[in-house]
Formats: sequence, structure tokens, C-alpha cells
Amino acid sequence: MTNKIILAGFGGQGILFAGKLLAYAAMLEGKYLSWLPSYGPEMRGGTANCHVIISDVPIGSPIITSPDALIAMNAPSLDKFENELQPNGTEILDSSLIPRSSGRTDLSSVRVAATEIAEKMGKKGLANMVMLGAFLKKTGLFSIDSFKEAIKKLLSEKKQQLAEANINAVRAGFDAV
Repeated sequence: MTNKIILAGFGGQGILFAGKLLAYAAMLEGKYLSWLPSYGPEMRGGTANCHVIISDVPIGSPIITSPDALIAMNAPSLDKFENELQPNGTEILDSSLIPRSSGRTDLSSVRVAATEIAEKMGKKGLANMVMLGAFLKKTGLFSIDSFKEAIKKLLSEKKQQLAEANINAVRAGFDAV
């Protein structure tokens, strides 16, 4: 099975880290993976995004033209990628920052107030982790325990004190769905 996921949002929302975390969790589970970030001028407020492919078989190209899933953390990202999703695809939308639902009726859509949930936790910067928790619940791609291990392994030694807050934010997103 192959999962093609696009994560997108404003630069500074942790989109690239969230994608890297998905890829790392896949590596821990023995999957083939690809992580392709897109950044540059977008990193200061535009639509930063990354493509993550997780597969049981080798991956031929890191480019995603028709994703299975979209994790969108702002309205410009939804606008940019919603029409690329495969029919019956999954979209996870941050309803705190995206005032509308998707216009498509052939998608499975989850709206979670990720930014609001993260702010209530006192860590607005963890909205990306809330979104990943919602994605995990909706897709069942990884267990919370596998993801918890990935968070602890991916965070640098200097940032290990943030592991528990990241895990709590993932759980909050998981429970919000």
C-alpha cells in the first residue's frame, strides 16, 4: 500500500517538521519513504508544503501529482491543493484558520480547530502536532505509540524537553476527531 500525503500551511507553522515526523515514523515501521520539502520565500508567510510518500514497495519519484491525503493548515493551502486530491481522498483542515469547508463532495473531510486547541494548551506552535493527531485518527496510518517513539527519536537532544508537549498535542488532535 502507498500513501501520498501533502502537508501545507504558512511558513513557520511547522509543516516541514510535521512531514519529517511522518517520514520518520514510517522509517521506524520499516516502510519505504520519501520526504520532499518545498520552501524558500514561502517560509516567511507564504504556503510552505512538503510531499510525503509512505509505501510497502520502493518509491519511484518523490513528486506527488494526485495525493491520497491533504493536511492543510491555512486557506491558501486548501485553495492550492484541494483539487489535486484523488476522489475518495482525505483532507484534514485546521478550522481555526480555514473558514470554509472543501467544495468537494467526493472527499472524506475532517475539520479540527488545531490552532485553537494548541493555544488552549499554551503552545500555539503545536497546531501542526494537533493536525497530525487528527490525521492519525482518521487514517490509522500509525499507532499513537509508534508516533510517540518517532517524536522522541526525531527531536534533538536540546529539544527533548518538548517531547511530552508534542505527544500531548498529538493526543489532543487524535481525541478531537
